Amino acid sequence: MLLEIGKNIKRLRLESGLTQRLLAYRLRVSVQAVSKWERGAAYPDITLLPQIAMLFGVSIDRLFHDNDKKEIRLSDASQ
Repeated sequence: MLLEIGKNIKRLRLESGLTQRLLAYRLRVSVQAVSKWERGAAYPDITLLPQIAMLFGVSIDRLFHDNDKKEIRLSDASQ
């Protein structure tokens, strides 16, 4: 589950049209930190999760779970 958070942050960042540099600036972290999150080499500090979620307009839960994949799995299971 934690491995998904980096992928989801990257997806949300790209959907929002933000660069790693701009995301880092808005969260007051280094560009290297954002890069590590997205690669799964590190995870954001728990105190940053509300800020990240608010920035992207999603729930904290959505940072951890790829809702799109869940919907695909449910529709595939019903066939």
